[in-house]
Amino acid sequence: MPESLLHRVSIDPQICNGKPIIRGKRITVQTILEFLSAGDTPEEILYQYPSLEKEDISACLQFAVVLMSRNYTIRTLNTAQYAA
Repeated sequence: MPESLLHRVSIDPQICNGKPIIRGKRITVQTILEFLSAGDTPEEILYQYPSLEKEDISACLQFAVVLMSRNYTIRTLNTAQYAA
């Protein structure tokens, strides 16, 4: 994991239900990625969240790249065993 992520993105089970957050703030990586995917520019996000830095937004993108670089296996669940 790039070192910049180690300082900017963290996971704390006591903050935002354990979702990845930026520098211990109650701003999730998911929130920033959603703004970017909706077409907001980094400058617009920084205006909305003045406590963030441009590097925080870059760290969110790097975090997403790290997650997507992993291999995932999709398995089907036997839903009969979960039926009431």
